[in-house]
Amino acid sequence: MSRNKPFNLSIFWTPLAASFFIFFWASGFISAKYGLPYAEPFTFLTLRFLVALTVLVPILFFWKIEWPKSTNTYVHVIFAGLLIQSTYLTGVFYGIYLGVSAGVMALIVGLQPLVTGALVAPALGERIRLSQWFGLTLGFVGLGFVVLEKVDFTQQSIFGLLFAIGALVGITVGTIYQKRYCSHVDIRVAVCIQNTVSFFVIGMLAIVFETLKVHWTLNFFYALTWSGIGLSVIGIGLYFFLVKRGAAAKVTSLIYLSPPTTVLMGWLMFNETFNLLALTGMIIAIAGVALANK
Repeated sequence: MSRNKPFNLSIFWTPLAASFFIFFWASGFISAKYGLPYAEPFTFLTLRFLVALTVLVPILFFWKIEWPKSTNTYVHVIFAGLLIQSTYLTGVFYGIYLGVSAGVMALIVGLQPLVTGALVAPALGERIRLSQWFGLTLGFVGLGFVVLEKVDFTQQSIFGLLFAIGALVGITVGTIYQKRYCSHVDIRVAVCIQNTVSFFVIGMLAIVFETLKVHWTLNFFYALTWSGIGLSVIGIGLYFFLVKRGAAAKVTSLIYLSPPTTVLMGWLMFNETFNLLALTGMIIAIAGVALANK
């Protein structure tokens, strides 16, 4: 009599986590859009990390979680957090604050899957097949179609573009570093440590370079709460979960679906434009991601 094989829940958890990750990651641009008019970037991010910690600290206090025992592990987690949380978010928020359009920002940051694909072989030993390269390229083309109407390189701030490139470097190098050195660390611990370090680092930058003025409105409160809990806790936690379980190039290909989802959210929630070109780009991006993950 043959034994029944145990049911593998991972075939459901990973796609479910990927779907929720895309939703939360895409909502980041909307929260930035509605939060930045009321606070400067470093100030907004400092409050965002503080909101995240008010959720994370009680969870870790009441939940029995194994903390790293090695000092080197803490160093790796902190360094990855400075890249993924501090550098990436500073680049995106200050880039937008200095005048980089959402379309240009999406295009620059959207290079992450391709850059990651070029770096994972020497850094992680992951091999990218030709079909995956085609999928990654196709995904970027689809992304270009989605944001094409919002792209205008003639009106962009040079400093803003440098911040956008810094965001690309931060999220790309940080993802590879997280995959190589931090995959064994409990995700809840990693997210808590990285939010804590980013809170102090970005907080110091806010004190030095900004006025710390905040206009407390309902829109700002909603944007801050959502970005703190939905993005800095749930979104980044899902990202680390996916990076831990899968190949880095495959996981980062999901980034291609973020701008199309953002456009779709804007259309559903705020009556923003969603035309045939954007729909075509979304279909192409989905096909590219499917190929990259095949």
